[in-house]
Amino acid sequence: MESLNFDLAQTPLREVNQFLHGDALRDGSMQISISNPDGAHAIAAGLNAAVEVEIDGHAGYYAAGMNQKASVTITGSAATGVAENMMSGKVHVKGFASNAAGATAQGGLLVIDGDAGLRCAISLKGADVVVGGSVGSFSAFMAQAGNLVVLGDAGEALGDSIYEARIFVRGKVKSLGADCEEKPMGEDDRKILASLLERANKSEAKPDEFKLYGSARTLYHFHVDNAGAY
Repeated sequence: MESLNFDLAQTPLREVNQFLHGDALRDGSMQISISNPDGAHAIAAGLNAAVEVEIDGHAGYYAAGMNQKASVTITGSAATGVAENMMSGKVHVKGFASNAAGATAQGGLLVIDGDAGLRCAISLKGADVVVGGSVGSFSAFMAQAGNLVVLGDAGEALGDSIYEARIFVRGKVKSLGADCEEKPMGEDDRKILASLLERANKSEAKPDEFKLYGSARTLYHFHVDNAGAY
């Protein structure tokens, strides 16, 4: 497999992203490292090839956004919107993630080793998000499909206005949002959780240590008694 290194202290980010959208796409499988990211925004965004990209340091907004097929590793932390609208592939943040990590993601796997900020997995549409630490308030807000796994704690209004996504939390939940409730964990749920923990390399956590949360389905249709929750 061909390996290339780009130094953002020497090469403009625009050139790097143009390569990732051009030659890397045509050549297929490649290993690409990006050094000195220095918090630049939109690094490795919009990838659509089975390439492996390592960002050696901290990334800015929307790193690996709209990812398809690629495997992107960020050795530092990531700012707002990492893996936003991801379609497939894998994004691994070895540090912390800021707000809206994995927002609207439709497929693939996002792994965050540290904490994630507010609105993690907001409007999740089918992707899997595994957070090794805690998540902030309004995480999984309006999550429609997919799974959010939190090994730490969750902030206020978890799962507010949730549809059919699953939320697994190992720690404490400060409060649940509108129409989110604790659910009994069935065998299928345990299998899904165990698989995600294994894929995220977090098998030290056991499914029986988690609680499952999902939709109470009271907001699916308007009812005057629920008007205050809309």
